[in-house]
Amino acid sequence: MTYAVSPVPSTVEELPRWLHQEMTLIAATLDVALARQVEFLNVAPAKPREGDVRGADGTNWNPGAGKGVYVYYTAAWHLLG
Repeated sequence: MTYAVSPVPSTVEELPRWLHQEMTLIAATLDVALARQVEFLNVAPAKPREGDVRGADGTNWNPGAGKGVYVYYTAAWHLLG
């Protein structure tokens, strides 16, 4: 979930409702981001993207250093720890 600011209302009277909506969206976005955990997989993701973070179980999927958390960049998985 990502946050994008909505257009600011044109009247002062609409500001309280707009601010409430924006703060609610920001809170929801933060809740999702803070609750995210590293997903451990036993197979490599089919289409990794630059910056993806995944956990490898080290059995069926071993990107090079066994079980651990990896980040994908420069077309390869790199161990974080």
